[in-house]
Amino acid sequence: MLLVDMILMILSSLILIVCVLVGVA
Repeated sequence: MLLVDMILMILSSLILIVCVLVGVA
């Protein structure tokens, strides 16, 4: 369960970073 939560948190963080980069670019 902890592994799934960690993967989801990392995935959402990557999506957020991509959205920010696309917004800047």
